[in-house]
Amino acid sequence: MDFHLSEELVAVRDLARDIFTDQATTDRIREVEASETRVDENLWAELAKAGLVGAALPEEHGGAGLGLDGLCVLLAEQGRFVAPVPLWTAVVAAMAIATHGDDEQRGRYLRATASGSARIALALEEFAPAEPNAPTCTATAEGDVWRLSGTKAVVPSPQGADAVLVSATTDRGPGLFLVEHEIHREQAETTTRDLSAHLHLDGATGRAVGVPGDDALHQTLRRATVALSAIQTGVARGALALAAGYLAERHQFGRPLATFQAVQHQLADCYIDVEAAEVVLWQALTSLADGAADADRAVLVAKWWADQAGLDVVHRTQHVHGGIGVDVDYPAHRYFLWGKQISSTFGGAAAALADLGALLAAEEVAS
Repeated sequence: MDFHLSEELVAVRDLARDIFTDQATTDRIREVEASETRVDENLWAELAKAGLVGAALPEEHGGAGLGLDGLCVLLAEQGRFVAPVPLWTAVVAAMAIATHGDDEQRGRYLRATASGSARIALALEEFAPAEPNAPTCTATAEGDVWRLSGTKAVVPSPQGADAVLVSATTDRGPGLFLVEHEIHREQAETTTRDLSAHLHLDGATGRAVGVPGDDALHQTLRRATVALSAIQTGVARGALALAAGYLAERHQFGRPLATFQAVQHQLADCYIDVEAAEVVLWQALTSLADGAADADRAVLVAKWWADQAGLDVVHRTQHVHGGIGVDVDYPAHRYFLWGKQISSTFGGAAAALADLGALLAAEEVAS
C-alpha cells in the first residue's frame, strides 16, 4: 500500500506549512489565547484566501475536492504549530452537509465555509455515560422542523459560529440537525485554552441533515475521529521537533543533552510512536476512501494510536525539557495541553480500545 502524498496533497501541505510558519508564531498564539474569542481570525482569513479551508469540500461548491485526505494533511500541519483556528470542527460539519444535506443547506453553507465567511460549530459530545454514537439529546418531529432537547458538552469554538450541527436521537434512530438560531450557552475553557460551550437545548428548532436514522452521524463521527487523529500526529511531530532542537542546543557536563543515551532513547521512542500513528492514520483514510469492510476497525486503531501514543509523546517531550517544559512562557507546554485535550475527546484511548474489542468480538461471532 502506497502512502505517499499526491502532488495535490503535497501542495496543500507545503502551502499550509508556509502560512502557519508565517502566522502561527509563539507571540501571535499567546496574543490569541488572551483574546475574547481565542480564535485567530486573521489566520482563518489567510487560510480561506489560500483555498485551504475549502480544500476538502466539493469543487462545485467552491472547494478543491480533496476530501478527507486533504483535510487531514492540513490538520497535521495545524497540529505542528498548535494554531488556534477551528478547522476540524468547521470543515467536518461542512462535509456532513455536503454529503447528507439538502440543496438549500449546501447552497447556504458550503461556499461560505470555503470562503471563510461562515463557520458551523460541531456538537457531538455529551456528558458521561452518554456515547457519541448514541446521544441522549432527543429530537422530535414538528412539521418541517425538529424540536431538540438535552445538553451537548464541550462544544469546540462556538464563538462566531453561524450555526451548530447537533447530534440527537429520534424515534427513527440517531441523526444530525442544523440549529441556526440562538440557544443557551454555558461558556467553559478547554485544556487547549479554546473557549468551548455547553449547549442547553430546551425545545430548540433544528433542520435535519440527511434522514434521521441513516448513517449521517456514523459517517460524521468517523470523519471527526480521523480528523482529530491527524491533528494529534501533527502535535506529536511538532513537540518532538521542539524537543530535539532544545536538546541539541542545551549543554550539560560540557556536551549537548541530545548526546545523552537516555535522552536519545526517549526521543527514539517518540519518533517510533509518531511514525506508527501516521501509518495507521493513512490506513484509516484509505479504508474510508475505499469503503472497505474494515473501515470502522481502522478508524478505531488510528484513534487508539493518536490518543495513547500522542499523549505519551507530549509527556516525554515535556519531560526532557526539564523545568522549562512546564513554564507557560515556553511553547513546550502548549503541545502537552493540545495532546491532552485531543486524547480525551470522544472517550480517549481506553474507550477506543473497548470499542475495538467489541467490534472484533462481534465480527468473530458473525463469521
